[in-house]
Amino acid sequence: MLASGLLIAGAVVCAVSVLVAVVATFARDYPDDIAILGVAAVELFLIVYGVTAGIRQAGGDPVSGELWEFWGYLLTALLIPVLAFWWAVTDKTRWSNLVLAAVGATVFVMLFRMEQIWHGGVLA
Repeated sequence: MLASGLLIAGAVVCAVSVLVAVVATFARDYPDDIAILGVAAVELFLIVYGVTAGIRQAGGDPVSGELWEFWGYLLTALLIPVLAFWWAVTDKTRWSNLVLAAVGATVFVMLFRMEQIWHGGVLA
């Protein structure tokens, strides 16, 4: 299985989100708008990914793994940025930026797993 364009786009969005949040951890004592916007970009990507997955599935592109597992990963991944945003808004400390950084890393791992479930196997 080769890396799809969605996986590559997701990896870029997640990496930029992580980088921005880590830099914000050292630069600020509280989460700033740019770190929160990085998490919002991850959430927006996941929404686009979900719509695309729905269209692919409706078009007859079969999922190699369990369908419930794929959609469970996607729904869980959609919750992670929302919960981290809530954390960052309510906890105005430097460490909230690291929580925002964890979003990009966690979502990337989940995205990689979703691609494995959809296509089967591991990336070549």
